[in-house]
Amino acid sequence: MRMRDTFIKPMHPEGRKFVGIFAAITVVLFLIWDPLGWIGVGLTVWCYYFFRDPERVVPQRPGLLVSPADGVVSLIEPAVPPAELGMPDVALTRVSVFMSVFNCHVNRTPVTGEIVSVAYRPGKFFNASLDKASVDNERNALRIRLEDGREIAVVQIAGLVARRIMWWVKEGDRLNRGDRFGLIRFGSRLDVYLPEGVEPRVAIGQTMIAGESIIADLTADIGSPPNE
Repeated sequence: MRMRDTFIKPMHPEGRKFVGIFAAITVVLFLIWDPLGWIGVGLTVWCYYFFRDPERVVPQRPGLLVSPADGVVSLIEPAVPPAELGMPDVALTRVSVFMSVFNCHVNRTPVTGEIVSVAYRPGKFFNASLDKASVDNERNALRIRLEDGREIAVVQIAGLVARRIMWWVKEGDRLNRGDRFGLIRFGSRLDVYLPEGVEPRVAIGQTMIAGESIIADLTADIGSPPNE
């Protein structure tokens, strides 16, 4: 049986200390009162599942842009990329993927390309599903240059209960589509700014799988049918 077909998924190393803390608290709760202990067991299992890091089957056809996160498409609208990235002050199509506390929170690179800049900005912690979260919330933004010279932006946005954005890339790194680049604790959102003239191939409410679900075809003519 393949690992992706099993209920028990690999856990990201970042989650080990949290699972350990939850497990220790669970032991104490059992000493106080058994029903509290079983609640602790449930929370410990949830914590493990939150930090799961399953393998993904990344589409290999050139030109595809995949989702950077598990979750649901919550917004599709024109917006200017974060100013700290230094990109042109031009509105691009922004696709937002909202992650609940039940989604896998390991983030993956949407395209193959070079990291031109990484820009972190502290901020507030509004519900990540709100439009204003893109402007006001804590965030970390990546500017990625594609092989053909075009650029996209990917922005990690903290949510209502998220209190730490993590990333493991730096300027000059070259990443392949589907590579892991970061993680957010707990509940959050990813914004992707498509190159000018590229239309999204998703709809609001659609469920996304990081590294697998196709958001756009960078090689397709505008208005042509998707070809996966």
